[in-house]
Amino acid sequence: MKKTLRCLLLDDELPGLTYLKMLCDQLPELEVVKSFNSPKTLLEELPNLDFDLCILDIEMPEMNGLQVANLLNGKPVIFTTAYKEYASDAFDLNALDYIKKPIKIDRLKQAVEKATKHIGNTASQNNKTFIQLNTDKGKAVLFFDKIAYIKTSDIDSRDKVVMLFDGEEFVLKNITFEKLTELIPSDDFCRVNKKEMISIKAVKVFSFDEISTNLGAGKGKNIKLVLSEIYRSDFLNKVNS
Repeated sequence: MKKTLRCLLLDDELPGLTYLKMLCDQLPELEVVKSFNSPKTLLEELPNLDFDLCILDIEMPEMNGLQVANLLNGKPVIFTTAYKEYASDAFDLNALDYIKKPIKIDRLKQAVEKATKHIGNTASQNNKTFIQLNTDKGKAVLFFDKIAYIKTSDIDSRDKVVMLFDGEEFVLKNITFEKLTELIPSDDFCRVNKKEMISIKAVKVFSFDEISTNLGAGKGKNIKLVLSEIYRSDFLNKVNS
């Protein structure tokens, strides 16, 4: 029996949102948990929402869909838009699919089938305690509880530098933060700004816009990170849970 995917819908235009919900209601593999016409409202309610997937528009006045997708704790997304120029940005975020408006039910069904397969594969990995990734030292086995901190490489922004709690470092080759968010436990790690992600266990003290870690930066000092506004809510939810 196929799993029913719990889905959020977001489109600032009510006619488009109503039409999208009508299409979703025709797909037995989808259960619409809630529909939103405001990104702000969705993000305010996010901590209390239980869902598997979000289908959302990109072009919205308050906050665009690409920004919203970054704040969904790694949940998979399907973008809908009338503007084809956003396609490359959408796939940079590892979106499951990108549907051009006006949406046709067969095209939506195709995207949902892709989501079902992806979420099923992810669920089978949930009990894993480690990941294998390509690094500058070869294929590395990285245990989640040993990973302390990940940052964008200063040499090549496509690469990421991962620091373990014991101080050892690896350069992860050609991987995005969005992909990493899919691979590591979302409750245990948090993106804190555009270029850095941290294990919650590495947090020592924090303020409104800065995090002090228990990770050494040399000369008796610890690493400090900027906590940017766009990731603040997610960070606070995780450290306070």
